[in-house]
Amino acid sequence: MNDFNRGYARSIPADRADMSVDAGLRSFMLGVYNKVALGLVLSAALAYLTGTFAPIRDLMYATTPDGRLAGMTVLGMIVAFAPLGLMLISGFAMRNPTPRSSGILYWSLVSLIGASLGVVVLVYTGASIFQTFLITATAFGGLSLFGYTTKKDLTGFGSFLIMGLIGIVLASLVNIFLKLPAIAMIVNVLGVFIFAGLIAYDTQRLKMTYYALENDHVGQGVATNYGALSLYLNFINLFQFLLALFGDRR
Repeated sequence: MNDFNRGYARSIPADRADMSVDAGLRSFMLGVYNKVALGLVLSAALAYLTGTFAPIRDLMYATTPDGRLAGMTVLGMIVAFAPLGLMLISGFAMRNPTPRSSGILYWSLVSLIGASLGVVVLVYTGASIFQTFLITATAFGGLSLFGYTTKKDLTGFGSFLIMGLIGIVLASLVNIFLKLPAIAMIVNVLGVFIFAGLIAYDTQRLKMTYYALENDHVGQGVATNYGALSLYLNFINLFQFLLALFGDRR
């Protein structure tokens, strides 16, 4: 999408960006975390709305008399796949993103993903969703802190994680037809470890991006939005994999 995605982290050793007092870096990272937090709040609100508010829920999902998920309507499927389509289109259309255009992309994706998460509300109990969210938030904080503070270059580790991500995506697609519980379990377990690692990797990559951009405030504005999107997606995926492993179904 932009230079942020091409890996500024490769151009600067990880040990350069240490924990020295750097108000600019703190402000940059705070901007990223604020967007992630607000994105999660918006997603939670939309998921609750689409999963519990009958007029909207019935437009997207077919439910049983006791309120459990029975299937998805055409609209529900469109909303579920819209984020993927939007990311693919933006990858070609946004060759020179600005802070405004990348911000619109971020909030559009957050809104679509949040609306599609109504399925989670229908499948899992409220207590299970809340507990898993707290576990995910705690893990996210610890892993992101590790990525921020470590002086070890995680670039090679990140490449390995990306290959693993491709692997579980392919396995998930195959299992749509095979429907084997063992494959689903393996995918869920690997998904937890892969996205846990990506949280640390993307945090360090963000820090390297800040130093690479130097005084390019426009570039930093774009990187803030794309960085928030990366961490937001990592959080959501980690949450869903943990929920699939440990969540209590209705």
